[in-house]
Amino acid sequence: MMTPHMLTGKADGHLVPVTGSGNHRLQAEAATAFAGLQQSARRQGFNLQPASSFRDFERQRLIWNGKFRAERPLLDSNSRPLDARKMTVEARCHAILHWSALPGASRHHWGTDLDIFDPDALPAGKTLQLEPGEYLTGGYFADLTAWLGRHMADYDFYRPYEVYRGGVAPEPWHLSYRPLAQLAMQQLTPDLILASWTEQDVAGEEWLIPHLPDLFNQYILNVEKE
Repeated sequence: MMTPHMLTGKADGHLVPVTGSGNHRLQAEAATAFAGLQQSARRQGFNLQPASSFRDFERQRLIWNGKFRAERPLLDSNSRPLDARKMTVEARCHAILHWSALPGASRHHWGTDLDIFDPDALPAGKTLQLEPGEYLTGGYFADLTAWLGRHMADYDFYRPYEVYRGGVAPEPWHLSYRPLAQLAMQQLTPDLILASWTEQDVAGEEWLIPHLPDLFNQYILNVEKE
C-alpha cells in the first residue's frame, strides 16, 4: 500500500539509492530488480544506467510550469519546437502532456519508473535528449532498446509507453517495474492528484481542474495494459 504522498511525489523515505548511479533512487524491490537487469546488460556489453528515476512533486511542478509559461522548451509530436505563448491553454496543456506529466501524476513519483540510457554509446560532444531518434533504428541506443525488448521482462520491467495510444508519446527509454507500478496505478485517482495541488502554483489549473478526469483517462490510464 502506498500513501497519497508516496503516490504524488511528496514522500521519499521509502526509497533507496540505485547502486552505482549517483543520486538516483527507487523503491528497494525495484532497485534490486534493476541491478539484476544492469548485470545482465553488462554481460552483453551494455552500460545500462538511469538518466532519471524518482522525481518529486516540486520538480515535476517546475517542469510543468516552465513549459506552460514558455520558460522551458515545448515540443510537438515530432519533437519540433512550439511557442507556448501563441497557444490556447487547452492546446498548451495537451502539448505538454504528450511528453510530460502533471505534477502529482508522474510515474516517476512512485519510485518504480526510470529513464535509461548507455553513456558509453553516447557520442562525444552529444548531450542526452531523451528523444525517440536516439533509441530507435539508427540511433545511438538502438541496440540497447532491442536488447531490453527481449530481456527486461525477465526482471519484471516493461515499457508503459511502448506505442502511442492517443495520450503520452512513445518513450522507448522509459522502464517501469511492473509489480509495484501496478499497485500504484490501482491506487492513484484524480482526487489524489487534485489534493496534491492544494496551496500550490500549478500553471493552467483553472482549465485543468474541470478537465482532470478526462485527462486522467487519456494520459495516465492509457498505457500498456498491466
